[in-house]
Amino acid sequence: MTRFTTNAARLAGLAGAIAGWRPDEFWRATPAELETVFAAFASPGSGATPPNAATLVALQEQFPDG
Repeated sequence: MTRFTTNAARLAGLAGAIAGWRPDEFWRATPAELETVFAAFASPGSGATPPNAATLVALQEQFPDG
């Protein structure tokens, strides 16, 4: 259990330092989300195309935050 808590604390710190996530955002994230965020920061020129405005609007409608 100590290894898990040590690694989780380290990942939480990285998520905060690299992505600006608050602790609650880190703990709600899935492992796949963490991997995606860290991969994006590790390889910023990976060729991924950011979503356009219409895609962002559609996602906001499909997944409202409030």
